[in-house]
Amino acid sequence: MKKARILVQGIVQGVGFRPNVYRIAKARGINGYVRNLGNVVEIVVEGNEEDIKTFTRDLKIKKPPISKIDSVKIEELDDITSPEFTGFNILESSSNFSGSSVIPPDVATCDRCMEEVMKTGDRRYRYPFTACTDCGPRFTVTSSIPYDRMRTSMEEFPLCPDCLEEYQDPEDRRYHAEATCCPVCGPEVFLYRDGRVESNNPLKEAAKLLDEGNVLAMKGIGGTHLVAGTIDDLPVIRLRKRLGRMNQPFACMSPDIPTVQSFGEVADYEEEALLSRNRPIVILKKNKDYYLSPHVAPDLHNLGVMLPYSALHHLLFSYTDSPAYIMTSANMPGEPMLTQNQEIISKLDGVADYYLLHNREIVNRCDDSVVRFRGGDLAFIRRSRGYVPEPYDFSSISTDLNVLALGPEIDVTFSLLKEGKCYVSQHIGDTTKYDTFLYLQKAIEYMMGITQTENIDAVACDLHPQFFTTKLAHELGERFSCPVLKVQHHHAHAAALSMDWGVDEFICIAADGVGYGDDGGAWGGEILYYHGAKYERMGSLMPQKMPGGDLTTRYPARMMLAMLYPHYSREEIVDLMKTHYLDYFPHQGKEVDIVASQLQKKFNLTETTSTGRVLDALSACLHICGERTYEGECAMKLESTAYGGEDLFNIPLKISHKEGRDVLDTSGMLISVLENQLEGSIVKDLACSAQRAVSQGLAELAITAARKKGVDIIGGSGGVFYNEAISMTIKEVVEDAGYTYIQHKNSCAGDGSVSLGQAAVAALRCGKNFSL
Repeated sequence: MKKARILVQGIVQGVGFRPNVYRIAKARGINGYVRNLGNVVEIVVEGNEEDIKTFTRDLKIKKPPISKIDSVKIEELDDITSPEFTGFNILESSSNFSGSSVIPPDVATCDRCMEEVMKTGDRRYRYPFTACTDCGPRFTVTSSIPYDRMRTSMEEFPLCPDCLEEYQDPEDRRYHAEATCCPVCGPEVFLYRDGRVESNNPLKEAAKLLDEGNVLAMKGIGGTHLVAGTIDDLPVIRLRKRLGRMNQPFACMSPDIPTVQSFGEVADYEEEALLSRNRPIVILKKNKDYYLSPHVAPDLHNLGVMLPYSALHHLLFSYTDSPAYIMTSANMPGEPMLTQNQEIISKLDGVADYYLLHNREIVNRCDDSVVRFRGGDLAFIRRSRGYVPEPYDFSSISTDLNVLALGPEIDVTFSLLKEGKCYVSQHIGDTTKYDTFLYLQKAIEYMMGITQTENIDAVACDLHPQFFTTKLAHELGERFSCPVLKVQHHHAHAAALSMDWGVDEFICIAADGVGYGDDGGAWGGEILYYHGAKYERMGSLMPQKMPGGDLTTRYPARMMLAMLYPHYSREEIVDLMKTHYLDYFPHQGKEVDIVASQLQKKFNLTETTSTGRVLDALSACLHICGERTYEGECAMKLESTAYGGEDLFNIPLKISHKEGRDVLDTSGMLISVLENQLEGSIVKDLACSAQRAVSQGLAELAITAARKKGVDIIGGSGGVFYNEAISMTIKEVVEDAGYTYIQHKNSCAGDGSVSLGQAAVAALRCGKNFSL
């Protein structure tokens, strides 16, 4: 007989891994024990050599559905004097170990639990917090590790005898299911409005209130949603006015796939994402029979849809015939989701008519994840609930460095690299907001705690000196007595894409709104030669003036005026703007004159190579969007207009060589679009041709750079690559030229993965030299 110690790392806590090990051991006649050991599952077994080998193989083949094994380490124990084991046991957890396993993400309620919830006579019939080891909340209820009930928010709900019996039975699927409970012993849901509303069935009453046109605040798993009907215009408009969000698209929740298909196009891969355990919001195209209120996603050809991911949601839809409810995060833009009952009631006073609350604490906020498909390939717009805190594999870069990367300033996530695993946080938001900045710091402490990270070897941050995250990086650098490494924004974008594909050299098209450049300028349409710790700027869009700085991002006609100004006389450009675009200037003619004077006198101007600003100017030029009221609005509406158009216009592409790099003339493109627009050309066709011209120009710049550097891979990163038409056009041009094209698949093209790239660049820079 032999004894062996097996250490398993990965997502192996809170997923039914120990009882699964128990059942495999019993089936194989193996004696020993299994227990959580800090961040690792420890298994000690006794048996003959062949049985132990087969047992170890079964651990990998027969693992629980939501577990993930990263490594299995086996060591033979030669202490033959220790007594033999009698049977196989599951021992209490111990914290005497440091490893890289971590608690799993929250996942959707499984089919078996939903069968119980919907089965008359079952003791969990219509109970909204039903869960087991295969489903339910994990990350959002866990305060520390090892992952045991006493270290979750379920500690406040002692198990009743029936639940305790399941919890203690290794053969039961609820064995040590820390979120398990029932109506007798678990959390409860209640309605609130100026006090608790008496109701035998709060969810049924909530559905009735929604169908009557009310707005509800609904506390869920990782935060709170504002919920409203989607068929009638009035509830949607009412919610918009109360939030001050008159144009921003709202995400919806729909009960099932057939219902979604009644108003949206659902491809097979989109259906798979909608039905996955992760249950993200999926951006779908509206179909020809779309019948939801036009105010749900105004002036867009698509909308965000998700399916219920908790029994709470399923039950709400069981009491209504509504095809969808708006489910939008109950927070102001950029601020953290609300989680505390009293906070929900006080901060949403005047927004919600009623509050559907529960008494289980949300330990970790976690917004809904958002994905979109481009040519059948998934793209994360926001990677959060359902995915966090599952790490990325960074073992090719480092297995011994601890790096903390803080991201940019808006749409922030942070990343923690430890032992070759990079943990990217849930969506944090806009750190210029005080509450969000505090949330960031709290989330960092939590992530360090659950990964048992005590020391940091390097802190990475953005190059911009005024970002709050940059200032925090320096504070943390002092705290941990470690270097602070600044990473240029688009270099970080490229690095995140490189980690997605495992490539260490390629040409990256980095196209977004803005990123602080090495020269102190506002970059945003860049062609970079990426080679790990370093990069070279090979090309860009033409630098354009921004009169009034950030005012240009809100009022894109300012950008249009600036891009055209060098090519017309002052009188011509002022007359053009006053005649055709006057309403796009809040102060009308007077403002047009002021902007023109700024450009003439070169006063209060910044300069940018931003792709986002070019798309904004095109949108304004075509009378699609004259004011940006939410992030990306002008470009999104341009895309939606172009969706129904044809590429009928020959928009000129002119590339010149300036200041050591190739530069694409975007003013020439805008002039061509303007001239065609003034001649009365069809707007949707012009929009299609304009988008395609920008895409072709970026692709040509990248192909030229690839040829110069002798590389055969070209990739795209930055928020512009959420645009399906632009992504697919660039892919087409690049591949037609004989190059391999890559785009984000497991990380965000936008700023949500900047911290991931920062961590990679910082680790590469450090290498063996910690003096950096």
